[in-house]
Amino acid sequence: GEESPVEGGPPDHSYSLSTGTTSEELLRKLNEQRDIIALLEVKMKEMKGSIRRLRLAEAQLREEIREKDRLLHAASAGTRKRHGL
Repeated sequence: GEESPVEGGPPDHSYSLSTGTTSEELLRKLNEQRDIIALLEVKMKEMKGSIRRLRLAEAQLREEIREKDRLLHAASAGTRKRHGL
């Protein structure tokens, strides 16, 4: 049979253990935690990859902006020269 939580004790969350927890239940909870950790590690790797891609995209965009600013500056300097400003 299943052990019921102690009266007045904390609620039985998936991460809490009652006093009568069997080895089988401990092993099951441990495996669940291991699965969760493995999943989190996969998600972290995915997020790191996304961050890396975003940083590359940001660097490319900043480079494009610098190039366009340079072209605009050169064009406006040429316009001022032509108009004698």
